Amino acid sequence: MSTKAPKEYTEQTQWMLSVRDARDKTAFASLFDHYAPRIKGLLMRKGCGHGQADEIVQDVMLTIWRKAAMFDPERAQVSAWIYQIARNRHIDVIRKENRPIPEELGEAPDAEPDATQILGMEQETLHLREALSRLKPAQREMIEAAYLGEMSHRELSEKTGLPLGTIKSRIRLGLDKLRHELKGMRQE
Repeated sequence: MSTKAPKEYTEQTQWMLSVRDARDKTAFASLFDHYAPRIKGLLMRKGCGHGQADEIVQDVMLTIWRKAAMFDPERAQVSAWIYQIARNRHIDVIRKENRPIPEELGEAPDAEPDATQILGMEQETLHLREALSRLKPAQREMIEAAYLGEMSHRELSEKTGLPLGTIKSRIRLGLDKLRHELKGMRQE
């Protein structure tokens, strides 16, 4: 009599299985929060602009929701499945624009960073927080809303009642100061 030990899945795989089996919106939100920034970063490294990368990420996440029933954890890791969808969507966009297709979209980032990567990310996060704290409150709020809150400049303008040009100026000046602050911290 053969008893197979139950397979232990990663948290991301468990989320995907919940989406696949129960159409769990909370699990999908967790998948979105985890993978959307990673996919966007990958696409931007491959030459997509912010807007185009955002559109592709939205398409990829919608495809994940619609095709969740096709996911099989025995055939592929959830990250590999999702990055393959992103790669295919990126190729579709390139073909539509009649641009040459890059040889390789690149490998999916490692599922789990090693201790050195984690330490480096923690240090970068600390530096970023320090630099953000040195900004004028108006600049910091605009940058946080635009990049961490993922609001467009137009949405920020509508939310705050400030002119679009003011929003853009505050963000640009804040980013310039952040760049300067972070450059100084890296040299220390």
